[in-house]
Amino acid sequence: MSLGAQDILWQPDSDRVAAAQVTGFRRQMATRFGVALDDYEALYDWSVAHPEKFWSGVWDFCGVVGDRPSETVLGEDDGMPGARWFPDARVNFAENLLAARLPDEKEALVFQGEVGETRRLSWGELRRQAAAVAAALRAEGIGPGDRVAGFLPNIPEAVVAMLGAASVGAVWSSCSPDFGIEGVRDRFGQIQPRVLFTADGYRYGGKQIESLTTARMLQSELPSIERLVVVPFVGGAESLPLRSSWWEDFLNPHLGCAPEYTRLPFDHPLYIMFSSGTTGLPKCMVHSAGGTLIQHLKEHQLHCDLRPGDRLFYFTTCGWMMWNWLVSGLASGATVMLYDGHPLRPQTAVWDYAAAEKFTILGTSARWLAACEKAGLKPLESHDLSALRSVLSTGSPLSPESFDYVYRDVHPDVQLSSISGGTDIISCFALGSPVLPVRRGELQCRGLGMAVAVWDENGQPVTGEKGELVCTRSAPSMPTSFWNDPDGSRYHSAYFDRYAGIWCHGDFAEVTASGGLIIHGRSDAVLNPGGVRIGTAEIYRVVEQFADIQESLLVGLQRDGDVVIALFVQMQPGRTLTPELVVDIGKRIRQEKTPRHVPGLVRQVPDIPRTISGKIVELAVRNILHGRAVENEDALANPEALEAFRALAQEWQND
Repeated sequence: MSLGAQDILWQPDSDRVAAAQVTGFRRQMATRFGVALDDYEALYDWSVAHPEKFWSGVWDFCGVVGDRPSETVLGEDDGMPGARWFPDARVNFAENLLAARLPDEKEALVFQGEVGETRRLSWGELRRQAAAVAAALRAEGIGPGDRVAGFLPNIPEAVVAMLGAASVGAVWSSCSPDFGIEGVRDRFGQIQPRVLFTADGYRYGGKQIESLTTARMLQSELPSIERLVVVPFVGGAESLPLRSSWWEDFLNPHLGCAPEYTRLPFDHPLYIMFSSGTTGLPKCMVHSAGGTLIQHLKEHQLHCDLRPGDRLFYFTTCGWMMWNWLVSGLASGATVMLYDGHPLRPQTAVWDYAAAEKFTILGTSARWLAACEKAGLKPLESHDLSALRSVLSTGSPLSPESFDYVYRDVHPDVQLSSISGGTDIISCFALGSPVLPVRRGELQCRGLGMAVAVWDENGQPVTGEKGELVCTRSAPSMPTSFWNDPDGSRYHSAYFDRYAGIWCHGDFAEVTASGGLIIHGRSDAVLNPGGVRIGTAEIYRVVEQFADIQESLLVGLQRDGDVVIALFVQMQPGRTLTPELVVDIGKRIRQEKTPRHVPGLVRQVPDIPRTISGKIVELAVRNILHGRAVENEDALANPEALEAFRALAQEWQND
């Protein structure tokens, strides 16, 4: 796919390019290492060709706090998996997030809830509370390597608890409270936490849901839990289970303790992150403190141009990796903006928050931006977003039409960055840059230091053609291991079975002539009728242009030795799928894509099934329609949505 100058929607002016931190970094590296780095493309090529020099430069430029007794950046084995980064260094993640040289009275965290309540935590109070949690955990006997878990809404206490755990070298893991008991048990049951932080409940979509019943069940079923700490978020709880404490009772005896940070090896575990778990028990990915820190610093400062005093927001729950990414903004001195609740209740909730609090960077999902457009929201006309400098989007490919929407109806002068990576690397393979143009439908660039390529079916790199997204060299934020995977076989099979020593991410993608990236969907969901491959995202872009369609889902069904495309649509309230609309959909796909990819089956369904983090579960639907089981429905936000597909499968079987 070739994009021309007419596809450029935004171009940074010369002043913005000159002032960008990545420009300062590029010049500093050129001087330090005596190389010509004239533009971003040259910097990117150098960063992947000389990873040790690049990551050493990131350590210094971004201000990593820690002990680095030698200049060694990469151990003797630099292959994948198994590469060790900064093998002699020692860091503490919490120390780095709390080291910003900002006055104690400045805001570190701002929280807003669905019912409009707002709370603010200063840098001084954040440091004080994190130190108290660390001291309380030490008093419980918690130390390096012990697991501490959060079953919390996206509230300030979640950040404080994580920082306290990281201060002592414990390993933090979290689930959103909208996970059911089986989903939480499948995750925390594998890692055996010693302390569990929870809230008494949360609010979403105008409802108040209590959490203590699930917490009590976890405490009874997981004997590893020695202490349950409860945040009184919604109120109403009168009693606590045994071995439980209210948040204030846990902290108060230790308020006033001096911060104490345990510096540990660079690859010491910081987070255990979980895969969605819709095809089996969730994979437990172990991410290191140093790798997570240096990757997030690079992405925030060099790709997002994040600076002290910026106000950074990402709509997320504590169960999605974007929460971890968001919180790391503290290490760059940003004020982290938290929100918990439904992003469209009221419809303008996030835009109201952004205007009132002067967001400089707003992160969200492609799905939310599409929903705003379909709802007819025009923040450019209704809200003062003059402070906004960047809009970020992830979770699924951002359609070209959503690019148009942002520049037409949100803000004409923002850096719109569609970003893509995953829980697997707790960061991004491709994202934005403040010094590059934004092209319609395209991720601006590959991440610095990330040797990203697209390979064809013969394992050869291609440009302008679709193929498998791979990473050909190690990066610091790749998992150090999977939990309970002593021989590394699960880790190896997840990423390295297809190409030996090459990370295969599972995305169907395309490197463009400009050096950007287009994500066409997941490789395992690629549609292949008659041997012609196309990503689901390409069809979604066509289908969801119809105003009457709210969302859609595509799967390929095996029929008579070929693949038949099945399209399922969720209509807007009050709308119905008509034969005329089915014909119009087919015509538009035929015109804009190919005749082979016109759906052979189109059905209306009441809802589209999604994971807790909002991703469409195409594979689960495909399994049901082929008569196979969905192993873990508790990983879904709306498992009841699968019933319509089971009914269809039964109907076809009877036919």
